[in-house]
Amino acid sequence: MKPDVKICGLKTSEAVEKAVSLGATHIGFIFFEKSPRNIEPDVAGRIAEKARGRAKIVAVTVDADTDDLDDIVYLLKPDMLQLHGHETPEQVLTVKALYGLPVIKAFSIREPGDLERIDPYIGIVDRFLFDAKAPQGSELPGGNGVTFDWRLLQNLDADVDYMLSGGLHKDNVAQALKETGARGLDVSSGVESAPGVKDLARMEEFFKSVQLASGQTTGSAK
Repeated sequence: MKPDVKICGLKTSEAVEKAVSLGATHIGFIFFEKSPRNIEPDVAGRIAEKARGRAKIVAVTVDADTDDLDDIVYLLKPDMLQLHGHETPEQVLTVKALYGLPVIKAFSIREPGDLERIDPYIGIVDRFLFDAKAPQGSELPGGNGVTFDWRLLQNLDADVDYMLSGGLHKDNVAQALKETGARGLDVSSGVESAPGVKDLARMEEFFKSVQLASGQTTGSAK
């Protein structure tokens, strides 16, 4: 099965164009000041135009307030919102009602009990994203380049649609797909030469690995 692939933390037109040409189904822009991948909404809006209609444009926020979300939605015009903070089910419902956009809700995973936290969100969010818990000392909820035990997802209800994130790169994505059967992949640091700097060659290698693992063409890989 060909999984969806989201390239997250994009900051340049060149990287956006490369991601889409390789077959990215989703591209993510991060609006979180502590992240090296942080981008201003007006800049994101300009470079996202290269992908509009070709890939889903995702705005990634962390416990953003309504004023910030208003600016992001107005300037970026995203297809989806990704909430990567401590948003409650009620807050997710409010966000969906305000903006009329589907929501991806991210959860940090380390142990089996972490997956129990998704239960109140089932039927509310449109897709889950499972990332590794941040290492000690990190201020970033994601993009830390660390994995979690993917076997934890094997007993997850098959109806739960999620993207797998956390430490994915060209050398482990095949194993990740084999162990989880994830219908979506989210990669950021695994296709970078430095924090926040997308490496076009590494992006291409990642897509080639996904293609080989899924047995299907994922894009032009040019």
